[in-house]
Amino acid sequence: MADMGPGADKAEKITGSARVYAQLRDEILRLELAPGSPIDENSLSERFDLSRSPVREALVRLSSEGFVNILPNRSTIVAPIDFRDVPKYLDSLDLLQRATTRLAAQFRTTSDLRTIEKLQSEFERAFNKSLKTRDPIYNIDANFNFHMAIAEAGKNAYFQMFYKRLLDEGRRMLHFHFEFQALSEHMSFDEVAVHHVQMIEAIREKDLEHADSVAHEHAMQFKGRFLEYYDQSVTAKMKLAPPT
Repeated sequence: MADMGPGADKAEKITGSARVYAQLRDEILRLELAPGSPIDENSLSERFDLSRSPVREALVRLSSEGFVNILPNRSTIVAPIDFRDVPKYLDSLDLLQRATTRLAAQFRTTSDLRTIEKLQSEFERAFNKSLKTRDPIYNIDANFNFHMAIAEAGKNAYFQMFYKRLLDEGRRMLHFHFEFQALSEHMSFDEVAVHHVQMIEAIREKDLEHADSVAHEHAMQFKGRFLEYYDQSVTAKMKLAPPT
């Protein structure tokens, strides 16, 4: 009979926690779990056929990444999106994106550059998959990985930490952003990824000023598309048949 001692219990606990984390994260990013909605540990335990301990571990991990809020009474909710803070968020994203991209151009190694180029290729595949499936989740993850590789190439752990937090907190806004792109009638990969290509070129050439400039343009593109999505009128172009 296989050994089912403490080690096996621990492995099952880790596996269960990772499964809950991955599924809830997916549902939060897709907005299937609405911002501010309650999360019940008992219901999750029943849903995943797990004890509360691995469920709690998953929620703590999600909380550390800004996806849920664990309240003082130990209840948990999906982290709200406060649109009043969006301007501050966009300013912070612009500043840190410029800093991390500039530092990457200054300090990147050949290995860093290969990693960034590889992740850009993965972003292209993810973009096409998101267009085909009309599901931006693939794009969101690939975009995150690309920008974090740039941050890591900058060799500043503090910038990496703060930039990662911004990207984590903004993933649901990226859902709106990429959903709007996917719904655009004339959206192409070249239009979306042109800044990524320019970033790579600046980092490859160690051109700090160009890296700073294109990172700013990229942040402004995101800002413009997010605000365009927010202000769009779904019914403006709808053609209705005359009443009969």
